[in-house]
Amino acid sequence: MKDPAEFWCSTRVSFSYFQMKFVLFLCGFALAAASPQWEGFKLTHGKAYSNAKEELYRKTVFENHLKNIEAHNARFQKGEVTFNLAMNKFGDLTTEEFVAQMTGLRKQESNEGKIFASFPEKERAADIDWRELGAVTEIKDQEQCGSCWSFSTTGTVEGAHFIKTGDLVSLSEQQLVDCSTENAGCDGGLMDLAVDYIKAAGGITSEANYPYEAVQRHCRFDPSTVAATVTGYISIPFADEVSQAAAVHDQGPVSVAVDAGNFSFQFYSSGVYYEPNCDPDMINHAVLAVGYGTESGSDYWIIKNSWGTGWGIDGYMKLTRNGGNHCGVASDSGYATV
Repeated sequence: MKDPAEFWCSTRVSFSYFQMKFVLFLCGFALAAASPQWEGFKLTHGKAYSNAKEELYRKTVFENHLKNIEAHNARFQKGEVTFNLAMNKFGDLTTEEFVAQMTGLRKQESNEGKIFASFPEKERAADIDWRELGAVTEIKDQEQCGSCWSFSTTGTVEGAHFIKTGDLVSLSEQQLVDCSTENAGCDGGLMDLAVDYIKAAGGITSEANYPYEAVQRHCRFDPSTVAATVTGYISIPFADEVSQAAAVHDQGPVSVAVDAGNFSFQFYSSGVYYEPNCDPDMINHAVLAVGYGTESGSDYWIIKNSWGTGWGIDGYMKLTRNGGNHCGVASDSGYATV
């Protein structure tokens, strides 16, 4: 026997206005409930919607993403692409919505006042992973706040502080969101300006003392709780991946910027990411390079993201290295000094 909603949706009869409204509600309910994958997605990620119309729209977005993920992964199985995709908590967002909510890098207006790195030519290790060396804190989640710049900043300061002192401390992104007034909180910012703020403020406190809230509030920094200090920020010459690798090797985790505006970035799962549509002139997201290596002949950067452990390789990505500044990974990068 047909489900009542399916029966009414498939039956052509005349209805009054109120009967039609009721039938449309039943149709929307039936469509929303018809997909076990959709129901599983909502349950897994705690999704709830304001009304049946909104849910039906989000279900359509989800199913389109799922179809594109499956098509991409079929190509991965054939060896046509170097990375695969997986559905995640961003599955009900269009890529445009995703970029608006989950990035937050502001455009660098000029190089005035910047200090650029210069590294001597010498033999360096073919790979390095600062996670294994103890200089990287746990994966964090910026949530729906354009504060990626603050997570990239704390990442390079945490690494530099560890290398100097041997003490790994998770530092406060919320302090930067609230107090770094040259930046714009959840509306975006830049890593060098955030490091400038830390220097001027006399330091940055720990995550434990000033927890992340994913919204900008008034500045509540207590100078007596400083957990790390900085002496400055060193920029890496534009598109110079050789110097960037030297910086990662010699100095520790490096703040980098990327173009995260493609569908494939939204649902990256594993493998070495190479996206032909990535634009090095369209960087919009700040992340952290915590190492580099080579896999099956493909050089990559180890990228720490700030979207939680449910994205990528438990929160990380392998991004093409020595591929012509792929995704702009060396367009605006640098590191903190302590």
